Amino acid sequence: MAAELVGGALLSAFLQVAFDRLTSPQIVDFFRGRKLDEKLLRNLKIMLRSIDALADDAELRQFTNPHIKAWLFDVKEAVFDAEDLLGEIDYELTRCQVEAQSQPQTFTSKVSNFFNSTFTSFNKKIESEMKEVLEKLEYLANQKGALGLKEGTSSGDGSGSKMPQKLPSSSLVVESVIYGRDADKDIIINWLTSETDNPNQPSILSIVGMGGLGKTTLAQHVYNDPKIEDAKFDIKAWVCVSDHFHVLTVTRTILEEITNQKDDSGNLQMVHKKLKEKLSGNKFFLVLDDVWNKKREEWEAVRTPLSYGAPGSKILVTTREEKVASNMSSKVHRLKQLRKEECWNVFENHALKDGDLELNDELKEIGRRIVDRCKGLPLALKTIGCLLRTKSSISDWKNILESEIWELPKENNEIIPALFMSYRYLPSHLKKCFAYCALFPKDYEFEKKELILMWMAQNFLQCPQQVRHREEVGEEYFNDLLSRSFFQQSGARRSFIMHDLLNDLAKYVCADFCFRLKFDKGQCIPETTRHFSFEFHDIKSFDGFGSLSDAKRLRSFLQFSQATTLQWNFKISIHDLFSKIKFIRMLSFRGCSFLKEVPDSVGDLKHLHSLDLSSCRAIKKLPDSICLLYNLLILKLNNCFKLKELPINLHKLTKLRCLEFEGTRVSKMPMHFGELKNLQVLNPFFVDRNSEVITKQLGRLGGLNFQGRLSINDVQNILNPLDALEANVKDKHLVKLQLKWKSDHIPDDPKKEKKVLQNLQPSKHLEDLLITNYNGTEFPSWVFDNSLSNLVSLQLVGCKYCLCLPPLGLLSSLKTLKIIGLDGIVSIGAEFYGSNSSFASLESLEFDDMKEWEEWECKTTSFPRLQQLYVNECPKLKGVHIKKVVVSDGGCDSGTIFRLDFFPKLRSLNMRKCQNLRRISQEYAHNHLTHLRIDGCPQFKSFLFPKPMQILFPSLTSLHITKCSEVELFPDGGLPLNILDMSLSCFKLIASLRETLDPNTCLESLYIEKLDVECFPDEVLLPRSLTSLYIRWCPNLKTMHFKGICHLSSLILVECPSLECLPAEGLPKSISYLTIWNCPLLKERCQNPDGEDWEKIAHIQDRHILS
Repeated sequence: MAAELVGGALLSAFLQVAFDRLTSPQIVDFFRGRKLDEKLLRNLKIMLRSIDALADDAELRQFTNPHIKAWLFDVKEAVFDAEDLLGEIDYELTRCQVEAQSQPQTFTSKVSNFFNSTFTSFNKKIESEMKEVLEKLEYLANQKGALGLKEGTSSGDGSGSKMPQKLPSSSLVVESVIYGRDADKDIIINWLTSETDNPNQPSILSIVGMGGLGKTTLAQHVYNDPKIEDAKFDIKAWVCVSDHFHVLTVTRTILEEITNQKDDSGNLQMVHKKLKEKLSGNKFFLVLDDVWNKKREEWEAVRTPLSYGAPGSKILVTTREEKVASNMSSKVHRLKQLRKEECWNVFENHALKDGDLELNDELKEIGRRIVDRCKGLPLALKTIGCLLRTKSSISDWKNILESEIWELPKENNEIIPALFMSYRYLPSHLKKCFAYCALFPKDYEFEKKELILMWMAQNFLQCPQQVRHREEVGEEYFNDLLSRSFFQQSGARRSFIMHDLLNDLAKYVCADFCFRLKFDKGQCIPETTRHFSFEFHDIKSFDGFGSLSDAKRLRSFLQFSQATTLQWNFKISIHDLFSKIKFIRMLSFRGCSFLKEVPDSVGDLKHLHSLDLSSCRAIKKLPDSICLLYNLLILKLNNCFKLKELPINLHKLTKLRCLEFEGTRVSKMPMHFGELKNLQVLNPFFVDRNSEVITKQLGRLGGLNFQGRLSINDVQNILNPLDALEANVKDKHLVKLQLKWKSDHIPDDPKKEKKVLQNLQPSKHLEDLLITNYNGTEFPSWVFDNSLSNLVSLQLVGCKYCLCLPPLGLLSSLKTLKIIGLDGIVSIGAEFYGSNSSFASLESLEFDDMKEWEEWECKTTSFPRLQQLYVNECPKLKGVHIKKVVVSDGGCDSGTIFRLDFFPKLRSLNMRKCQNLRRISQEYAHNHLTHLRIDGCPQFKSFLFPKPMQILFPSLTSLHITKCSEVELFPDGGLPLNILDMSLSCFKLIASLRETLDPNTCLESLYIEKLDVECFPDEVLLPRSLTSLYIRWCPNLKTMHFKGICHLSSLILVECPSLECLPAEGLPKSISYLTIWNCPLLKERCQNPDGEDWEKIAHIQDRHILS
């Protein structure tokens, strides 16, 4: 029955939640037990179906018909009210059940009392409010005729109905120039002209990326490039597949493109036969543009005749989803955003009027800031460039800069429609999950688990019949949105980010119900607001907090500041806030360090699902009323440093799924915690010091059916290894496990320590493992054998008694490995690898604080995929070498050389405070290294490179050599062309930059630190490409020369106490960003309006003078 309500509209997702609640046995039993009018339930279900039948048509037409938009708004309001009403019933049922279990009475008699005496007023309230909701929905459903809404337009596949049609693409190049895609183009052409892997099937490559990145444009340029003539294709064809993937239609279109003739065959077998005849023995190149289909069997049907082509045939696909590529058994080429200068070229090309050679300086300055907002998206750059082409005044350009992209007039704006297309094709359950991300500030980095918990708190995770855990469903939803490019991975960290334009889109589709402070420009919070988010530093500038109390149906109150705040700047007290927001589901006071106590009234928030008090550092105790939050799913208390204990009745929160209190003074578990049967995340669990209760306590832990994360602290208290078995860790479906001993614990028996750890063995499902301060001399075998075949991340921290590392190279899925503070390790050799093909999946490796580590013996077959290597504070490490190989380097000690050749896929190398490191060597071209940092290595002298760096490191974009006093020269032959940023602290290196860098260098940013000079730049002429200069920790620097900085757009001066003044000529007009921090003499001169240097900086709008 629930399947009847699956539709493509966002509204359908909210209707589905209400419908599921209405049909739940608990609600039905409640109505029957209370002798309430069951016709209300039936009629409400009928109304929901009626509304849902209109939802898709309404969602499509709301953008052209304001009356339909208002109708949709009213429907959502009514559905939200119904949800809140059902939530109240759910709360009362749970409360009754919890209280019955805590009383000596039987559950049956307790329920009877509940039904027959206490809730007469509650019954009347429920019936009255349900009738009110029903009347609203009936009224709205009856408006369909007046609004012209049509029923049944939903396709039933979650994609919505008739979409705004994308214009079909063709193989013809629309634009003669494609910026920033030369490398991508070369990769694809190289694939086209190289030998195929499987001669029996055409080779397939998919260009994958979010809408607007230029996938089609790139494919067009490849298709028409003369270089592919070398591949000698007999047949070339371009087919725009678009959103409706019909096997017969697609196959017939391919046939028509190849024959250049119309085909009217309505029989698939006939079309297959014709296509097979045309392709047999011919080597073909086929482009399938804009593919959305994810049904493998449909693709297989299309591919059948294509397999008859000659060996070397190629198929190039463009798609937004990796799942499409996966189902086609395709290789993947991910298209990235354009780099800064490439972005400017695209923008300028479209913004310049006919006959203009370049923009004037003022427009160029504004234009560059507009370009920065487009975040490398060609579609955005093109659209805004074309828009500004029609605007000539500076004020017009400034208005565009200061407005939100989605607020641009629709007739002048393709951005939202282009991205909205991707959104429209989302299944309805993903639409609401994506839309909720409108609460995120732009460029906010979030973790997967954080967002899944947010969705859970809003009842977004559909679990029919509770077949799967909510966390699993959330993981599936997240991965689906990630594969569709709605989220992007953020660098090497395990965090994610939303492109600004997608953030705009999310806000666009839920603007009526989400209010994000600063983004939403109104001076009051609308009373219809359901979700509210803010950052602390924006509060003082907003006067509308009095209106917060008007948003009585608020469901989310979230702050996203990374820093803590010392004061509550709202114009309403926390107690008064609680009395107003009775329907709140998610409440976050994270980082409110002023908060000393939580009001007792928190217990009145019946609908609360998630409470985050993390980093509320002044809280010493939680009120007992918090244990009345029977619907609570998530409780976070991390880093509440003064919190000493958890409430004694915490076990009454029977729905709790996530409990975190790491970084508090809590040192023991609350009584009866084993009754929290739904817990999936517990961080931490403390092993009691009382040996008499340990077995019982661990037994309670063993009785919990975890499916998520667990941290076990004070493992040193487990004196009997058999007690560790009681925790039953191996049978829990854990994804993340932390095992922590006290750092000051002195072991009396290393063998017993090992047995304890042996008995805490996790299941094969584990992905993330942290072991801290383990006191054994060696690790049990489960740490490295096939028991942990799914382990992705491993951290060994402070295991100072360990004498040798286990064969971690055997962990086939391991991607991240951190080894920190293992004081007993002197050398790392063959024992670390375990086999010839070790560390097959490892991407990131970190060694930190290894005080005694001297030797690292590497194997040439190890680390085939390593991308990041970080070596920090390993003072005795001499270098990396291969055993039994004699190396002669002109008389220098090969043991002090770090050999990059051992890490062929390395992208980032960071060597810090390695006292004995002297040289880095590389013999052959290393095409992957992009970042190289050497910091605080006092004996480091030089690079041993047989060829110029430009040849050896063609991809290097970031080079940092700081606090290495022995280095005075760059390698012979110059630096790579692609270097974008550098950090240096040696004057001779800086002085040689102009000679060392190619005239066509891309260098944009230069960081100078700890330079012992009085004037800079003096005779030193910095490269003309440089736009940003950062000078810090130069205690003797007194003056700066104008000539050296005249081409900059950004200048940052930090902790230069002797710097007396800015250049006499002032700062150049090109500078648009200035920061002066902890430069006391300069700060005094730059004060407004009397400072002697004020006139030199007055023209800079974005300036920061700090102490």
